[in-house]
Amino acid sequence: MQGARLEVSDAMGRTQVVPIGDDRVTIGRAQSNVVALDGAEISRWHAEIVKEGDRYILRDIGSRGGTFVNDESVVEHTLSHGDQIRVGRYSDLQFLIGDTPDPVTRATTAGVRSLRQAATLLDWLGALGTAKVLDQLLAMVIDFAITLSGAERGFIMLASPGRGLEFTLGRGARQVTLSGDAFQTSRKIPEQVFATGDPQFVPDLHDEMIAEEHKRTSRFPIRSVHCVPLMLPRYAERAVEVDDAHPVGVLYLDSPEKGPPSSREIQLGLQTLAAEAAVAIENNRLYSEIQGKERLERDLRKAHEFQQGLLPKAAPTHDYFFAAAAMVPCRSIGGDFFDYLDLAGSFGFAVGDVAGKGAAAALLGARVQEIFSCLAGDDPAVTMAAINAAMVKKALKARFVAMFYGVLSPGGELTYCNAGHNPPLLISKNGVRRLTTGGLIVGPFDEATYEQEVVTLSPGDTVITFSDG
Repeated sequence: MQGARLEVSDAMGRTQVVPIGDDRVTIGRAQSNVVALDGAEISRWHAEIVKEGDRYILRDIGSRGGTFVNDESVVEHTLSHGDQIRVGRYSDLQFLIGDTPDPVTRATTAGVRSLRQAATLLDWLGALGTAKVLDQLLAMVIDFAITLSGAERGFIMLASPGRGLEFTLGRGARQVTLSGDAFQTSRKIPEQVFATGDPQFVPDLHDEMIAEEHKRTSRFPIRSVHCVPLMLPRYAERAVEVDDAHPVGVLYLDSPEKGPPSSREIQLGLQTLAAEAAVAIENNRLYSEIQGKERLERDLRKAHEFQQGLLPKAAPTHDYFFAAAAMVPCRSIGGDFFDYLDLAGSFGFAVGDVAGKGAAAALLGARVQEIFSCLAGDDPAVTMAAINAAMVKKALKARFVAMFYGVLSPGGELTYCNAGHNPPLLISKNGVRRLTTGGLIVGPFDEATYEQEVVTLSPGDTVITFSDG
């Protein structure tokens, strides 16, 4: 008679026999385990088998996904010949002592191995993020589920942003893609499964015990139904316990003929397939989100470079003044801007702040800067009124600009108009003065009027203009 051993099947269906002697046999995701397994729900140190006298004891060692023997959750269990051990979602470990199991049990084990092969491919496909690959992934899930269950057709319904279910893909028994029009059935069963997270296996909708409950579904040429949730796993290895297990959709299968009661192996197979599919679908969604964010970040970087290119390239210098400026947006791009103008015998400078942030503010800021370049003259109040009229004509709702425009002459005379902007600071040996003369913000009021003031700067005086971000 053969000794105690653990038969382990990997994702590709290869079988490894691990002898169980007096030493402890550890099972988990860490490579240092005697039995090292892959899987998101398998803890690094998940379970162990120890020999105590003539008994072999399986113990869960604080795993997050649970340990099961013959589909029963266990913390500690005395193993018997032929026991199927499941850690996390996987069912590819079998305890043997003495003779090998009967052919039926081995056939079931082979079926589970085939399921693991499909799950491995799903994980690979789920790492890809195009819509075409997602369709291939869903088609593979449905085709395998139809083969496993013997159903006539299958559908996958995924959760919409409003948390409802939407038809996503349908397949027939001959691997033919079905249109949404072919999905003629009551939504009761899939919506119940989605809401509760509990699978439903109905071999005969005409059974008098349940016919009344499913009378709407029975109006369609449907006799048997399998429906399982596409359930994302619950992850418990967190500082705070969070129950984040939730379905992302359902896998629905039906047939026009009465079906035999589903075996435990088929039910387990469908649920395992659905769990793998849910993870692959979620990975696909997350990968697509990452791609979208990366594209957006690239576009924003280009927009930032473009916006910086609209600003003056270098600080102007003359024998009677020195100027310097910079813009650092709150986000990649924003609605603030500054500009310089070489006027006949004088120097013009402006600072503007468009209401809001981001792309919309940046577009309007670029437009206002263009208007300013076209209309600016040596009279700040007249310039501000002209810019206001141009913006009112555009009728941009809920958008306005706070702006300051000053013109400095070689003699030190600064003529300025402040249209609702943060008052610049004139710093001199006599103290600090705020430059407030002007008028209302530019854009929303067609009858706005603007004033200007002239202040005289002395050598060493400094004017600081700024925006509030």
